[in-house]
Amino acid sequence: MKILISYPPLCNDKGFPTLGQNRQFQYFKEPTFIYPVVPATAATMLKQNGFNVTWNDCAAEDISFENYIKLLKAEKFNLIAFETKTPVIKQHWEIINKIKSVSPETKIVLFGDHVTGLPGESFVNSKVDFVLTGGDYDFLMLNLCRNLNVSGSISEIDNLEPGIWYRHGERVKNTGKFELNHDLNLAPFIDRELTKWELYAYKNGNYRRTPGTYIMSGRDCWWAQCSFCSWPQLYPRFRSRSVKNVLDEIELLHNKYKVKEIMDDSGTFPVGEWLVEFCNGMIERGLNKKITLDCNLRFGAVDFDGYKLMRKAGFRFLLFGLESANQSTLDRIKKNLKVETIISSCKDARKVGLYPHITMMFGYPWESYEDARKTLDLGKWLLKKDYAYTMQATVVIPYPNTPLFQECRDKDLLYSLDWSYYDMKNPVMKLSFDRKDLLNLVKGMYSVSFSPEFIFRKIISVREIDDIKYFWRAFLKVIGHIIDFGFGKSKTQLCN
Repeated sequence: MKILISYPPLCNDKGFPTLGQNRQFQYFKEPTFIYPVVPATAATMLKQNGFNVTWNDCAAEDISFENYIKLLKAEKFNLIAFETKTPVIKQHWEIINKIKSVSPETKIVLFGDHVTGLPGESFVNSKVDFVLTGGDYDFLMLNLCRNLNVSGSISEIDNLEPGIWYRHGERVKNTGKFELNHDLNLAPFIDRELTKWELYAYKNGNYRRTPGTYIMSGRDCWWAQCSFCSWPQLYPRFRSRSVKNVLDEIELLHNKYKVKEIMDDSGTFPVGEWLVEFCNGMIERGLNKKITLDCNLRFGAVDFDGYKLMRKAGFRFLLFGLESANQSTLDRIKKNLKVETIISSCKDARKVGLYPHITMMFGYPWESYEDARKTLDLGKWLLKKDYAYTMQATVVIPYPNTPLFQECRDKDLLYSLDWSYYDMKNPVMKLSFDRKDLLNLVKGMYSVSFSPEFIFRKIISVREIDDIKYFWRAFLKVIGHIIDFGFGKSKTQLCN
């Protein structure tokens, strides 16, 4: 069976879509390519089990829709699988129907957070054949393909794992609620050549040193209760790989691929005894001298001594979700976080030589403009004082099937249910102040990069040529983000 794991071309004037492994989708004017760990694991599993697998990312490879269709006609794939997200689901429906018009026998699979929340919707709006729900869609892809015959029809329905939706004649059926019962240590290390890892190794603003790549030590976040996040529906239960398994992969990435920096894209990096054992393992193997590590973390999850150990183990960049400077908002979105902890965690991390990256969101419907200004003021203060090193600001979006989305529906707080607007460029929740003021708040966060105090601190922090290259890439990203939040309305459509 010939299988294509694909990111089809999306035609729009918004920029580059951040589809792979991104919990909160955005378009970026500056190219940003995030290595999609779980789809890459799926491709590797399929290849190791004898399937003929091709990897295709049209954004990263600059493939037009015309050439994409030519590829499909020439290769005659039996099955094509897409990762999809809320803002692009309508475009993916169009693409599916276009593929079916030129190759009706090709079976098409969708997976990701949007179709996990609304699995039946895509069967109504497109000719999709299968939807995989939950976050272990690498394991589900292998299970599905093992139970398809050459024509792409299900041969053994009874052997399908829970979480798979499929067409059965004129009806849509499913195998029940997905179960996260897979042992992550049994997943193979990703075949990086098969999945064209170098496409994602350079154009990523997180990396100070390149080439860089991504791994996932856990799936996904051990807190998993934030009301705005779509990924707890993929991974309602946290699981981590063994420390040895992760260290072995890091060692392989350094020795085989000469990777210099690794971003661990677990929703929140494992902490406690796991983290201590991991850090000690990095030091004992000497990997802390060869590899720079980045990860997602929660404020307050690690104390000062923990940060010191992480720094010694090779960690550099810690991505924290600040989200709001208003305690009432943090409580309402279930962050389990105090504003004071945000400040103390940033200070502690910087004191030991780590580099906190803070993410903030603007546009909560219950916040006034003055409330939102508090988030802007705190973010700018942290950056100017060098307690936070870099940042990302966005418009908060209530993704379907999240508690925040349900709250907004119940209280009539949504402007639109057109999913194409759910791309973090404009508000879809009703505000108590003007939309232009909201976008100016977002752009105001990025404008801190032009502050003399901020620039001075960056200049005196330069230690080597990699720092200068990193700052230049970051500056280009800032300009791109300011353009991203312009006032014009963007258009999206199928490329044809």
